[in-house]
Amino acid sequence: MSFLLWHGFRHSAKACPDRAAVQWRNDILTYRELDALSDAVAATLSAAGIGRGHRVGLYMPKTHKSLVAMLGISKAGAAYVPIDPHGPALRAAYILGDCAVSAVVASDDHLASLHEHSASLPFLKLAIVVDREGSSGSGWVEQCAWQDLGAAAPCAPAAAVETDPAYLLYTSGSTGTPKGVIITHRNALTFVDWAVETFAVRPEDRLSSHAPLHFDLSVFDVYAALTAGACVVMVPDQVSIFPTELTKWIKTQRISIWYSVPSALVRMLLHGRLHNLEYPDLRVVLFAGEVFPQKYLRDVMGILSGAEFFNLYGPTETNVCTYFPVPRDLDPSATSIPIGIACANTDVFAVSADGRIADVGEEGELLVRGGTVMAGYWGLPEKSSQVLGSNPFQTAFTDRIYRTGDIVRQERDGNYSFIGRRDLMVKSRGYRIEPGEIEQVLHQHDKIREAAVIPVPDEEIGARLLAFVAPHDGQSLESDDLPSFCLGRLPVYMVPESFEVLNELPKTSTGKTDRQALLASLREKVET
Repeated sequence: MSFLLWHGFRHSAKACPDRAAVQWRNDILTYRELDALSDAVAATLSAAGIGRGHRVGLYMPKTHKSLVAMLGISKAGAAYVPIDPHGPALRAAYILGDCAVSAVVASDDHLASLHEHSASLPFLKLAIVVDREGSSGSGWVEQCAWQDLGAAAPCAPAAAVETDPAYLLYTSGSTGTPKGVIITHRNALTFVDWAVETFAVRPEDRLSSHAPLHFDLSVFDVYAALTAGACVVMVPDQVSIFPTELTKWIKTQRISIWYSVPSALVRMLLHGRLHNLEYPDLRVVLFAGEVFPQKYLRDVMGILSGAEFFNLYGPTETNVCTYFPVPRDLDPSATSIPIGIACANTDVFAVSADGRIADVGEEGELLVRGGTVMAGYWGLPEKSSQVLGSNPFQTAFTDRIYRTGDIVRQERDGNYSFIGRRDLMVKSRGYRIEPGEIEQVLHQHDKIREAAVIPVPDEEIGARLLAFVAPHDGQSLESDDLPSFCLGRLPVYMVPESFEVLNELPKTSTGKTDRQALLASLREKVET
């Protein structure tokens, strides 16, 4: 039985040592090679006194070496902290300093950028540099080149326990600074073991690794594959940004399980000529992280007719906690699909505004209990206590719950439907409004490719609703036509007061719509 996140990989390495474990471009590591290289990373960290109770940063482009580092850090008993390699160096230094990393595995360029902010890293004592031959004598931190990893004496895996942190994922914080979500080995394994069984991941599978490693979607790609003895096929950045190349890549790499945010699939549908190719190996398509507009989902399912589709839901604090197998006969009148039912060893329920378990058909905040619930936010006990607590409906034993802040409704068939975010719901002219509902209506417009509705605080009416839309390529979209389109589908108080047409909506590093960037653009217009 596996108790630590890397144990499933070790079992696979013993069972099928010569099978391909990870592929990046033309570089392939077998399970034997991945095991040996990650042992060398663990030995190097252990020799420097870094192990259980420490954090190690991962600040490099996503390649096969990333997986070597992740497994090596885990074998040493430490927790890894993946950093967006394309993000600002100042943010990276803040995150690594906030969780007091003792070591970092980084590219030469990223390490140089950290040097400029080294005052923020008082506990950093070792850097493993992945793309440099030989050690550097810069002096600000001890450095070991990737090629020199084998110099450290082999060591036994650290005596970590399942409640130790496996990794920290930093998400955007409401205060403007990132907050670190602490995921333990038990948290991660509860999800991974469920996923391997539910999607029948097998050694013959080839799983795409599309999500960045600092995004929780990547946990499935990596650990479900390695636990099942399958192959993780990493999507190169240069492929990921071009939809046409990405669709070709899925076919040529014989991907059998795909997992991404819906917008990645939409881009392949609209710009990647998804319909021009056949994908005989693709058997499972998973999506999560944002609402998948029905008009696009139906088209994608029609093209990928040989695959099963699943909608996965869950915040970073719980990874995936509910799932919904998407039926082929989607209701064309529905604007969204359910988020489904709870995963195994997880329980979810909705609580009404007055503190009751919500009735079927009644809206309430979704609460999650079970093995996937995070340990807390790093260094933020007050913030942790705001969302973590004891289950008020269970008094026989201590039962931790996580308050998601998501408003849901349980339908008569037992599935939950996502309504919106509690902290995004706004009051305008006395009415409670969920901007996501307006976005779903805008997505029904034949010419609209993307839509986002941004509430702006207003002393007079509570909030003003401003809409940003992007048309399909080659389509002419007039903002003056959109109010009447909305009026035919929404009450007048939900119709945005302005519509701005952009070529494309800004995106975050995880592929979601960047609402903060849209807000910033509004502020710039006001100031000018």
